[in-house]
Amino acid sequence: MISSTGVSITLPSLPTRATFMGFSSNSLIHSQFLSTLLGDTNLISVLYFMKVYYSGKQGQQKTHLAWHIAMILLNPCLILIDHGHFQYNCISLGLAVAAVSAILCDRDLVGSMSFTLALNHKQMSAYFAPAFFSYLLGKCLRHRRPLLEISKLGLVVLGTMAVIWWPYIYSKEASLEVFARLAPFERGIYEDYVANFWCTSSVLVKWKRLFSSQSLRLLSLAATVSSCIPSMMMLILAPSKPNFLYGLLSSALSFYMFSFQVHEKSILLPLLPASILALEEPFIFRWLTTFAMLSIFPLLRRDKLVLPYAALYSLFIILYYAPGVKLRKIESNIFFATLRSLLLASSLILHAVYLVVTPPKCYPFLFEAIIMLLCFSQFIFIFVYSNTRQYMLLKLTSHSDNGKKDL
Repeated sequence: MISSTGVSITLPSLPTRATFMGFSSNSLIHSQFLSTLLGDTNLISVLYFMKVYYSGKQGQQKTHLAWHIAMILLNPCLILIDHGHFQYNCISLGLAVAAVSAILCDRDLVGSMSFTLALNHKQMSAYFAPAFFSYLLGKCLRHRRPLLEISKLGLVVLGTMAVIWWPYIYSKEASLEVFARLAPFERGIYEDYVANFWCTSSVLVKWKRLFSSQSLRLLSLAATVSSCIPSMMMLILAPSKPNFLYGLLSSALSFYMFSFQVHEKSILLPLLPASILALEEPFIFRWLTTFAMLSIFPLLRRDKLVLPYAALYSLFIILYYAPGVKLRKIESNIFFATLRSLLLASSLILHAVYLVVTPPKCYPFLFEAIIMLLCFSQFIFIFVYSNTRQYMLLKLTSHSDNGKKDL
């Protein structure tokens, strides 16, 4: 939508639909780059988040603050997808960061409004919905008047939705067209090769052949809800701010792995909370970024973005290991250290193989399938870890509450 608007401004003599569908020129590409740059609204949100996140923390070095900002803003996946693949995820992700920031400073009504805006910009923001819902519900239930608090949040959400949808509510056709763009069910359960459960398991189970699209929607809904429930329950029972951040990661990974109509670019959603938690969980952040990059590599190679991919990946590694930044190191035995080395080596080998080796004619997508299988296994690991961290925070909160009762 923004791209086509930019085209109509840059090339006013051309019809918007014609210029956007099937037309290609240097002017068109230039206008797309400019419109994508204009969409980089997440800078303001990230700076606001840093102000909120570090406001109550003592002794944090400026190098840590600068490093954290760089990890969020200069994430190679986001830059490559938004500026190489011409997407506008920065807008919805920026609004999501603003919502998280508002929640962390107890401005729940502002946070609800910001998240509703993000959700209406891109339906993928629904990946965070279980975490927002559970945290705010758990927080409301701890108030003296829970129904009043829930009502206030509901009115803000409904009011924001009404303002956004006001231009379309007078036309049923226009409303359905917008909804179809927000929820493109007709595209199938996944696109191309994506490192989620449905695509990875399709090597053994041909989901699209065995089930109708309607059945797959119900299956994916059941799988997504089932995988979200543990995280949601822990958030309702222990609505702490650290638990909320891990809940965002758990929720986003649940949707990425099990929901309907997942695209390669959807990995940006789990990457956002991982970036927010980068200082607390540097290994998890780096590990997720590493295999997120591998998962989108086939897509970016088709778009002839191998050189920018290598350059941005190298820049990320340099910034991650920047001197002066002391990151928390994980303790591991020889077995896990060796396993990590083997997984990283496998990632590098798969990059090289995908570039230079031609797959067998009988299995033209063999390398994509192997890449997705490896990436999916690592996303499952991070999903389990995030839920485990939430469980530990739940136990910590329970012990704290019991201690207060004893006093």
